[in-house]
Amino acid sequence: MTEKLTIAIAQLDLHVGAIDKNLAAIRTARNEASRQGADLLVTPELSIAGYPPEDLVLKPAFIAACETAAASLAADTADGGPGVIVGLPWLSNGNLHNAAFILDGGAIIARRAKHELPNYGVFDEKRVFVAGPAPGPVPFRGFRLGVPICEDWWFPAVPETLAETGAEILISTNASPFEDGKQGRRLQLALNRVVETGLPFIFAALTGGQDEIVFDGASFALNADRSIALRMAHFEPGLAITTWQRTATGLVCTPHPIPPDPERLDLVYRAMVMGLADYVNKNNFPGVILGLSGGIDSAISAAVAVDALGPARVRAVMMPSRYTSAHSLEDAAACASLLGIRCDTIPITDATAAFETVLTPLFEGRAPDITEENIQSRARGLILMALSNKLGAMVLTTGNKSEMSVGYATLYGDMCGGYSVLKDVYKTTVFELCRWRNTHRPDNAMGPAGPVIPARVITKPPSAELRDNQTDQDSLPPYESLDAILAGLIEGEASLADLIDAGHDRATVTRIWRLLDRAEYKRRQAPPGVKITQRAFGRDRRYPITNGFTDLIS
Repeated sequence: MTEKLTIAIAQLDLHVGAIDKNLAAIRTARNEASRQGADLLVTPELSIAGYPPEDLVLKPAFIAACETAAASLAADTADGGPGVIVGLPWLSNGNLHNAAFILDGGAIIARRAKHELPNYGVFDEKRVFVAGPAPGPVPFRGFRLGVPICEDWWFPAVPETLAETGAEILISTNASPFEDGKQGRRLQLALNRVVETGLPFIFAALTGGQDEIVFDGASFALNADRSIALRMAHFEPGLAITTWQRTATGLVCTPHPIPPDPERLDLVYRAMVMGLADYVNKNNFPGVILGLSGGIDSAISAAVAVDALGPARVRAVMMPSRYTSAHSLEDAAACASLLGIRCDTIPITDATAAFETVLTPLFEGRAPDITEENIQSRARGLILMALSNKLGAMVLTTGNKSEMSVGYATLYGDMCGGYSVLKDVYKTTVFELCRWRNTHRPDNAMGPAGPVIPARVITKPPSAELRDNQTDQDSLPPYESLDAILAGLIEGEASLADLIDAGHDRATVTRIWRLLDRAEYKRRQAPPGVKITQRAFGRDRRYPITNGFTDLIS
């Protein structure tokens, strides 16, 4: 009986719908795995289709193309090199499954359909897929492989079934989205499955960005004694070789050096970088353009853009009004200089004056208010969109989650654009990220080392500068309090009573709840942005715009 099994884990950045491109990436990984003596290559969930394919799987032509690609890859395995586990949508007896195909010896030797279909948060697999039966092990070159697909191992049933039916190892294909703080929970669940089944475990993960979702990779292997035998890098494609020896107590992996756990802010920042880079590059934009105001949100957005795309593909525009302070202009220019990006200046004074002149007859007798502030924001949005149309670069919006939550963003103004790296980042985290980036340059960043955000940008009171002497705290509570309330309402689904009992001011909680509720119509019109928290606006949180429910306390 064969005593050793060498398994290569391909942590790939794939492209939804780009079947030929994905197939080429898998073949490249297989060639390298063959060169390193692997018996089996494991690829991420739905690796041929890309994840999540959403309604693409409802197209018969797409299903057929995926199956053709799998058959072509199966033919490759006739060369005696590594077998392959690949993922694709599989139409069987009229049912469409999220499946793993096991390829070897020039043929598809087994198919396994995902049993546990996630239908929460960003997932809605039950909408397009049918659950498969509890899977049994796959015989492969003298070994019995359990192949749970992602959600299958988040619950005990499938791993226990595989163990009871003779599997020697659990090899899971995954597309597990990044969330701040999720890494520890994911590892603990895997350890639970190892303890329950007594089997070693491989977590082969997707990496890369797909619209709002970012996949962090960090594939790993666990021995049956719960020791970590391998952990791959976060947010980086790669190939890792694991060597498993059959012993009296089961398969044991030769251990690899385990890198230290990354810092939380490192992971959050790199998620933002990867999300933006893949969105821009996979959608074939030449670069991005953004308004640089001298404030903290636009500064960190510019830094992320430069780290994702390089200085040559990022262009900034300062658009001062009569309310723009001299220090804002200085700070914006200093930020552009530190990042090495082009920064043009287009004053909006004449543009806003023109709008005010046109509207004067209809505004007669009415005092200036938020209308005039929004005109300034919309003038800036118009300029950025005009530059985008003419130059081809995508507009990067700069609003953060705190602002989007309470509606402190202007439709068709600062919300104009194609993507937002701060959409799911609270203002307090923005401050943390700025301080962190000034002392850290992430791996693979294309931006400069050293400080990239002027110190004054971080320390001065935030302001939209749409009227004289304006600061954010004129109309909002301190961000520490605001963000704590918002996190309770959004991530925690806390009631107003819960938040008041936790020590928050009753009037403030009530006001923030009203603002959050009333701003839903704006968020529906916002551009996509990187998912960072457990509950991002959009796919994660789908509240009705027209909503008569209230839990206000009488």
